[in-house]
Amino acid sequence: MATTGATGADAFSAAPFDPDPDRAVLAVIGLGYVGLPLAAAFARPGRQVIGYDLDDRRVRRIADGVDDTGEVSAADLAEALAGGLEPTADPDRLGAADIVLVCVPTPITVDRRPDLGPLLRACETLGPRLRPGQVVVFESTVYPGVTEDVCGPALERASGLVCGRDFLLGYSPERINPGDRVHRVETIVKVVAGQTPALGAALGRLYGTLNGGAIHLAPSIRVAEAAKAIENAQRDVNIAFINEIALICERIGLSVHDVLAAARTKWNFLDFRPGLVGGHCIGVDPYYLSHLSQMVGHEPEVILSGRRLNDRMADEIADRIAFRFREVAPDVARPRAVVLGATFKEDVPDLRNSRSPQLAARLARHGFAVTLHDPVARPGQDVAVAASGEVQRDGCAGEWGLPTEGGLDLVVLAVGHRAFVEAGDDRILGLLAPTGLLADPKGLWRRLAPRLKGRYWSL
Repeated sequence: MATTGATGADAFSAAPFDPDPDRAVLAVIGLGYVGLPLAAAFARPGRQVIGYDLDDRRVRRIADGVDDTGEVSAADLAEALAGGLEPTADPDRLGAADIVLVCVPTPITVDRRPDLGPLLRACETLGPRLRPGQVVVFESTVYPGVTEDVCGPALERASGLVCGRDFLLGYSPERINPGDRVHRVETIVKVVAGQTPALGAALGRLYGTLNGGAIHLAPSIRVAEAAKAIENAQRDVNIAFINEIALICERIGLSVHDVLAAARTKWNFLDFRPGLVGGHCIGVDPYYLSHLSQMVGHEPEVILSGRRLNDRMADEIADRIAFRFREVAPDVARPRAVVLGATFKEDVPDLRNSRSPQLAARLARHGFAVTLHDPVARPGQDVAVAASGEVQRDGCAGEWGLPTEGGLDLVVLAVGHRAFVEAGDDRILGLLAPTGLLADPKGLWRRLAPRLKGRYWSL
């Protein structure tokens, strides 16, 4: 693949980059799970940061001190707003920045191909405001070559400027883990790369102001892009292996949780757990890597096989639950079921690419009347299910965020929200009818199995 523009060390002499991280005005495009934490972290010491988002409501909520994703605390957001964060839906403000950080999502299409639409639209928005001397750094997960071969030309077309002469590109892949209060932008190692060695070093100093200088300077943008692409693909493959082991163990009457407890006593055992794999990273990024592989003539085997297994895991679990239910309650004609947890991850309000609706829809096709229940999911999001209206989603109810009604034929713990896991045993058991089945794929309620006397199922 050809690289856009000049890449020599003197290519940017017409518009020199100011490497002083204390003086650069920043702009962040996209104030979601990645962009807002990054913008707030940069702004809290008093730096001017222009935070741009298309969603005017989202911008107003942030300006009022509220992050609906829950990733930035009210105290941290207030400090950022007082320090220098300017939330805006006005794209013209992007021209005031020295460095623009692009933090838009990179989803996949319905046929599981990379969807670069959000990235290209960000370039189209920024391009007319781009001025000589600016630097554009992409944080979105892509396959190697996208920053320089796709985004660079898109910015050139929209701005009339020349990449490598009038403006430079950088790449620093996001590593935000939604809901994780330990691995934040201030505590993780940040990978950075620039079109020139000088720019890479300068970006390292800039990002190093956030995390005490914990920077890995990649030798090229392509290396940094590839590193990010394989991080989530590796996790996906490892989880797929454990999911396959779980399905095997279930068929031979073993608890995969017992097997894993024994296996993890070996010092070099990789401790992954079975479950549903969704979200906008692990469930998506492997397709970017496999797409690149196919582009260069290599048919990926491990990557896609792991992805296929994880994609169908919700159906596998639903099928096993339905089979077990018919063993314990064969005479219930139209069983009432609740699936606890609709989001893609515990204690995170994001429904994107969640597999819980898939599980619920599969149960509906098995004849269950299913309700999805989630006390954490952010209002206003769509739950995409293929059950012709048979699956509905309730909001929060009850002291523990659990359904208030009892007498249910099936209760499935799909997502281990704290409200569910920490509920009292009697409260959980009170949801079930006398012949009801408690399905616990991740084994978080295994302590209840003895009391249920055969009406408990887990992988």
